[in-house]
Amino acid sequence: MYWRNRRDAYGLVAILFHWLVAVAVVFLFGLGLWMVDLSYYDANYRSSIDLHRSVGVLLFGALALRLLWRFFNPAPRPHGRRWEQRVAALVHWALYLLLFATMVAGYLITTADGRSVDVFGLFQVPATLTGRNQEDWAGDLHEILAWTVMVLVSLHALAALKHALVDRDGTLRRILWPR
Repeated sequence: MYWRNRRDAYGLVAILFHWLVAVAVVFLFGLGLWMVDLSYYDANYRSSIDLHRSVGVLLFGALALRLLWRFFNPAPRPHGRRWEQRVAALVHWALYLLLFATMVAGYLITTADGRSVDVFGLFQVPATLTGRNQEDWAGDLHEILAWTVMVLVSLHALAALKHALVDRDGTLRRILWPR
């Protein structure tokens, strides 16, 4: 087992970052879908919003660390045809950009009234920007971005399955565990 990426495989750190982000994104999306149906007086209303915000802030940090790790530890050579490699690179960078944009929109919803974001009672992220109707337009943007992320995540997962089941080129196996 190795920690850093190699030319032909991902290292343990990149694999752990990948799956941590993947699980957090799917969890936050599911939680968000569930939350929008809660009424203000529901017993789970406040706790679910606090959990969603806290995990979102931690995901922001994990994603930033993941990008930093990727900058100093480039990904292995991609498999597939040239066009597949280009599409894969485009989807990966689009996912990074859209995830950050989704989290910024979530931050803008939360801080629209000038209050900071409490993260599991451990620390707070201060409100920096407030504006007219910020909660409304940031909420709409957050929802659109979250659905767009999930579409790209689905395409990403389908492409991984295609590589595993049709091409059988080891692409999926590389992100499951370092060899």
